[in-house]
Amino acid sequence: MKVVVTGGAGFIGANLCVELVRRGAHVIVLDDLSTSERSNLDGVDVELRVRSVLDRQAVMDACRGADSVVHLAAVPSVPRSLLDPRRSHDVNVTGTLEVLEAARTAGAHVVIASSSSVYGSNPLLPKSEEMACRPMSPYASSKLAAESYALSFQHCFDLPCTVFRFFNVFGPLQRPGDAYAAVVPAFVWAALRGEPLVVFGDGNQSRDFTFVGSVVDVLADCVARTVSCANPVNLAFGTRTSLNDLIFRLSALLGRELDVVHRPVRTGDVRHSQASTDALRQLFPYVQRVSLEEALCRTIEWMEGLVAAKISRSTA
Repeated sequence: MKVVVTGGAGFIGANLCVELVRRGAHVIVLDDLSTSERSNLDGVDVELRVRSVLDRQAVMDACRGADSVVHLAAVPSVPRSLLDPRRSHDVNVTGTLEVLEAARTAGAHVVIASSSSVYGSNPLLPKSEEMACRPMSPYASSKLAAESYALSFQHCFDLPCTVFRFFNVFGPLQRPGDAYAAVVPAFVWAALRGEPLVVFGDGNQSRDFTFVGSVVDVLADCVARTVSCANPVNLAFGTRTSLNDLIFRLSALLGRELDVVHRPVRTGDVRHSQASTDALRQLFPYVQRVSLEEALCRTIEWMEGLVAAKISRSTA
C-alpha cells in the first residue's frame, strides 16, 4: 500500500508514519517543515519531500498511484491564525483543496484532520457531530471550511473520505518551546525546567485530552480498511479534564508542587471541550483509550530526554 502523509514530519504525522511503516506501507511524506521537525522522522523508512501543500504539482506528483492520503498539513493554533488569518486560510483551506483534487485524480482514499475548535461557542456538552458549529477564530473557520470541502468532494465525486475532528492531541514528538505550544507540552516543559506554568484564565476550562498513540491507531486502521464516512467523526474519548486538574496530576507524577502564573483569557479560546464518542465507537469499536496518567508519563519521559539534550548542548 502506498500512503501519502501531508504534514508527516509533525508530531502526529511522524507518529503515524512509524505505525504505517510498521504495518508494511510505503509512505511518502509531503511537508514544508514550517511548523515541524525533520528530525521527527529520523530512522523512519519514509520518502520525505520538502514541499508545501500549496504546490499543486508537488501534491499531484506525491499522490500519483497512492492508495490513501492522510492530510495532516496545516498552520496550527488559534493564536497563529489571529496574527495571520490569510496564511491560515491559504494553507488550511486552499491546501486542502489541492490535496482533494490530487486524491481525486489518483483515485485515492482520503483522511482529513479537522479540529474540535469548529464547535466554538456552542455551549452544549458533549460535542456531537450533529450540533451546530460556531467557530470563534480564523483557525476554526479554516478547519470547518476544509472539512466541508472534503465532504462535498465525497458527495459530488464519490471520493472515499473520512474527516476526523481532533481534540487536544498530545504526546511524544510534540514540541514545547514556542509561543504557540499546546498546553500539555508547554506545562510539562515548564515543570521540568523549574519554570512557572502559564494558565490563561482561572484554569477551570476543560479539555478532552487525547494521547497521540490512540489517534495514530485510529488513523492507521482507517487507512487499512479504507473507512469512509459521510459525516465528520470526533476522535477523542469523551473525557473532561480541567487545566487545574491537569496541573494537579502533573504535580503528583513529578512529586512536587508546581508554580503557576495566571494571565488573561486569550481571544478565540473555548471554555469547555468534550467529545461525543458514538460515531467513533461505531466505526472503530476496538480502539483503546490510553489513560491520562499513562499518557502523561510517556510524554514526561520523552520530554525529559529533550531537557537532558538541551543541558548537554549548553555545557558542551
